[in-house]
Amino acid sequence: MATVTSPARTSPAAKPAPPPGRRRTRSAARTREALAAWTMLAPNLTLVTVFLLVPLVMALVLSFQYSTGLTSPTWAGLANYRQLVADPVFWRTVANTAVFCVATVPVEMAMGLGLALLFNSVMPARPVWRTLVYLPMVISGVATALIGTLMFDENIGLLNKLIGTVGIGALPWQTDGTAAMGSVILITLWMRVGFNMVIYLAGLQGISPELYEAARVEGASWWQQVRNITVPMLGPSTFFLLIMNVIYSFQVFDTVFVMTLGGPGHATDVMITYAYRNGFEGRQQGYAAAIGIVLYLLVMAFTALQWRFSRNRDTVG
Repeated sequence: MATVTSPARTSPAAKPAPPPGRRRTRSAARTREALAAWTMLAPNLTLVTVFLLVPLVMALVLSFQYSTGLTSPTWAGLANYRQLVADPVFWRTVANTAVFCVATVPVEMAMGLGLALLFNSVMPARPVWRTLVYLPMVISGVATALIGTLMFDENIGLLNKLIGTVGIGALPWQTDGTAAMGSVILITLWMRVGFNMVIYLAGLQGISPELYEAARVEGASWWQQVRNITVPMLGPSTFFLLIMNVIYSFQVFDTVFVMTLGGPGHATDVMITYAYRNGFEGRQQGYAAAIGIVLYLLVMAFTALQWRFSRNRDTVG
């Protein structure tokens, strides 16, 4: 019986190596591309290094020193951080910062989304209303805080005069801690809602109208469209706003400093105003730097956690 032999399998021919001249050409092209990339990155990297990394390292070093800003600093080790842990005023400023963050961030994001949904629809004079809502963001924080001071002044403030017309007594906006914090929160909301509205409005205009048309064909109500289409598709906008609003809340300074100076009795003092007071009024710059480093670590920790647990930050929408 004859046996059939299969043809021998031949290994594929190895690709010939490119000639040395071509290898040199490719290497030169990659070098030119890398050089062009670093050339374009150089200005930003220089600015980040000079205005972010270098001050951060200097603040970290200063936090381990005793310094008044007028004499040569001396090494303190962990003394500033031990003082920070035992300082009841510092812990009160941490609590005030947390209260301010919790009271402003969700509200301004919800109001910004609501206004974005409103201004994304058909309505008369829509550009004018958008401009009016965003206008406080254009004004400097100090100017906005001065407007807030005039509005919430206990004696001549516009808000107390309006309250008086309906028979309600004047509220102690400057002498009561809770009312003072409330005034700062209200002015912050007035100032920050426009920013949230613009970001959400940009996100809404990137959502395909076909999604809403398909939902309406299926009988979805307006609320179902918002819950199942709008909110998920605005995931990247929400992620961005959450990070930016929390960072702003932890770094708020001008509004508190102009309106209340942290009073009454540290009732509105936040971490950054307390660091300023220690660094420039109390001449404890090492201690102020330690507060700043703790604030930086808190912001970075929150950002890292939010980045880790945000599942829809990369959703297109």
